[in-house]
Amino acid sequence: MGKTHLALELANPKSNYVRVTGQDYEFLKALLYSEDAGKTLATGADVAVHDRSFDIQVKLPSGPKSIPLQWLDTPGEVWRNSWQKDKSGEWQRFLDEIRQSQGILLIIPPYRELIRSEANPQEFMTKQQWLNRFDQWVEFFSTDCRKVRHLLLCLNKADLFCNAEKEGRQLRYEPRGAVMNWQQRDNYVRQRFFHSAEKQIQQISNSLSEGSVRCFLTTIHNRSLLELPWIYLGTFLASN
Repeated sequence: MGKTHLALELANPKSNYVRVTGQDYEFLKALLYSEDAGKTLATGADVAVHDRSFDIQVKLPSGPKSIPLQWLDTPGEVWRNSWQKDKSGEWQRFLDEIRQSQGILLIIPPYRELIRSEANPQEFMTKQQWLNRFDQWVEFFSTDCRKVRHLLLCLNKADLFCNAEKEGRQLRYEPRGAVMNWQQRDNYVRQRFFHSAEKQIQQISNSLSEGSVRCFLTTIHNRSLLELPWIYLGTFLASN
């Protein structure tokens, strides 16, 4: 939920430290966004992977760093066993893409009981359903993504369950004199917003042979939060 819009807004030229190269924002918006509906177009269930290549450039103190991104937008049905069996070829294609990745961003919607804004809570899964989905991810990453180096869990639509502007100031990236380092940011977000899934997150972390799990908040309404996962990947994975 919100994956497409998140990727679209990352390409917005009004950036701080992260920008998308090789893709025109207005072109992507015309392709992916419905002005009449006021939202991005739904991901179809006919194929497992709707992919688009991006080049992400991250501005770091050591100079600009580039990250080649393969954006894999998947329908919710992809996690159902029946879908995986019926469309085994598409499921295998998805696995092949994922297994080549050194860094993965998993975009996670908030659960119903977490919502504090005027949004309709019925549009979101309950806390128990959310935790059940986490159990699926434990199995998935433990089985199919054991070699990923950096798994970033991004709790999306932060503006619906917290003061995104305040959290953006608290967690923001500053090349010099940042409020927090990466470990402190992870501890802060995990304890405040992922505490219900701590057991599952630890299970995923234990299953990664050489990788790490980090927790982030994301929203299209705060550029600091939107950029943080990419700055993290730029810090640890990017090339010149």
